[in-house]
Parts: sequence; C-alpha cells; structure tokens
Amino acid sequence: MPALAVADALRAHGAEVEFVGGERAEAELVPAAGYPLHRVNVRGIPRRNPLGALRSVLMALRATGRARRILRGTGADAVLGGGGYVAGPVGLAARTLRLPLALTEADSHLGVANRLLAPLAKQVFLAFPIDGRDGGRYTVTGRPVPGGTGTPDRAAARARFGLPPDGPCVLVFGGSLGARRLNEAALDAFGRAAPGSVLHASGVRDYDELHSRLEELGSPPHYRLFPYIEPFADALAAADLAVARAGGSVLELAAAGLPAVLVPYPHATADHQTANARYMERAGAAVVVPDDELDGPRLARETGGLLAAPQRLAAMTKAARGVARPDAAERIAAAVLELIG
Repeated sequence: MPALAVADALRAHGAEVEFVGGERAEAELVPAAGYPLHRVNVRGIPRRNPLGALRSVLMALRATGRARRILRGTGADAVLGGGGYVAGPVGLAARTLRLPLALTEADSHLGVANRLLAPLAKQVFLAFPIDGRDGGRYTVTGRPVPGGTGTPDRAAARARFGLPPDGPCVLVFGGSLGARRLNEAALDAFGRAAPGSVLHASGVRDYDELHSRLEELGSPPHYRLFPYIEPFADALAAADLAVARAGGSVLELAAAGLPAVLVPYPHATADHQTANARYMERAGAAVVVPDDELDGPRLARETGGLLAAPQRLAAMTKAARGVARPDAAERIAAAVLELIG
C-alpha cells in the first residue's frame, strides 16, 4: 500500500510506473490499481536451514538476472525499493545497470533487503526515526498512505458496514492475515456486549471460525465481522477507536486521527512492532498492551475506559494527527524524480 501511494503521486507528475513483485499481496493489489506487474520468483533466506538458504540465494541470483532484463525492457530511469524480498534482486539489478536506486522502509527497523541495499542507494526514506540512520542518505518522511478521493464521509462509511450513525465504534484489525490472539480477545471482550458497535476485520484465516462463534452467540447486531475491508479508509472513518497490531499501519491510524490500543506482535523481526507502538504511545496517540497480557477482560477494560473519557480521546486524536505525515508519498515521489533529473 505505501508503494501504491507513491506510485499514484509519481503518476500524477506524469511519470510512468511499473512494478516488479512476487506472489504476495502485490499480485492482486497492483493490477487492480492499474499498474503493470512483472513477476520474479524469490523468497526469504531461512537462517537455520543451510540447504534452504543456498536454494534461496540461487533463486535470488536468477531473479537478479530476470530483473535486469525487466529494467532494460521497460527502459526504467530509476528504481524504488519497497523493502520486501523482491527488492533485493531488483535493487542489485538497478545498480549493475547504473540506475538510481532509492528505498522505503515502513517500520522502525530496516529489513534484510534494505540493510543490504542501503549502501548502494542514493536515498533511503524512513517511516520512523531509526537510531544510527539519520542524515546523509536517510530522510524521515513518514509512511506513505493512499490518498484516494479525499477523506471518506463518516456517515456513508457507517452505512456501508451497517453500523448505527451515532454512538462509539471500535475497529479491530491485525493485518492482512489477521492476528489470532487479537481476534480471540476481541470476540471474548465484545461478543456478548460492547460499549458501542464493533467493526472487526479478522483476516481470511480466522474468519470462518469467528463467524461460527458469533452465530453461537446469536449473531449480535452490534458486531460486524469481515475477513478484510477494502478500501480500508472507510473503516478508519467509521471508527472512534482502533485495536490493532503495530506494524507500519500505525501511521495510517495517525493520518486518520484515530486513537488506538496497540498490541505489538512479539515475534516481529527485531521486535520492531514494539518500537512502533512505543513511538505512538510516547506521542500520546496510543495505549500499548503487551501480547502476553492481552485477553478479553483486559481489552474490554482498556477500550471501555478510553471510550468513557471523551476528553482523553480528543487529546489522543490531536496527538495522532501531530504524528502523521500526510505528504509522505508526495515527498518521496518528488525526491525520486529529482534523482532522475
């Protein structure tokens, strides 16, 4: 999604944009957004499997050759890496062809591909400040978020999900795959009663099980469960408070001015979700609940306390908007075009 936001900004300036990706979310999202997608086959390097690591390295070498052919065939003038596995071979191919390379990092920790490519890049755009990564080629721009057609209408967003036009609404989500612990805690906390409406994007993996449990509870009218929500901006517009993991999407919450209860995924690389969450907490935009402390009663207490304190929620909304950098996509696009000259 950050890459698509930058692509839209580049296209608005008259640039042609094409994507190189694999079989993950980009396989569906990029063509749907109207951009060509070139496929390469690459995967992460397993650290505890030497044979698997060797296979991954060989795949990356083959992918680099294919990426060179793609870049030559498209007549690319510059490459912008999005931080995933595919960025490694494509970024390396760009430098072997002497094309300007820039990188984006959506978390408070540089991923493997970005760490390897950073010495080769002209610029690295960071969503969060990162210790030791300041000045020179590093610029904190914030996380690019899709612009869409403007701020969604709250009443229309609530109508879309069948939510009451008035009263508080809690939005629960855990990323594209969902988050099992978060999903179960939300159902325990809000399945029978809630301090308002609940809008829950569970991810596809857990949806059927959660739907069955809600049916056992009589399909409570205050609880709206979806496997995923697109465009997600409508969900942000409908809600008064979010309960979420703490990936780079915390800056989407900030851009929407939405207070949050954040539950960092404890096994994220370098524990970067905890760093993301604490960043939002220090700004006054979020409350952090450690994963091993999360259960239904704790979640009910945290959300109920916040919704019962409108002045605190208003202060958190103001703090969230202070953290947001809504011009991130435009700044990155302008810098990339400057690299091209």
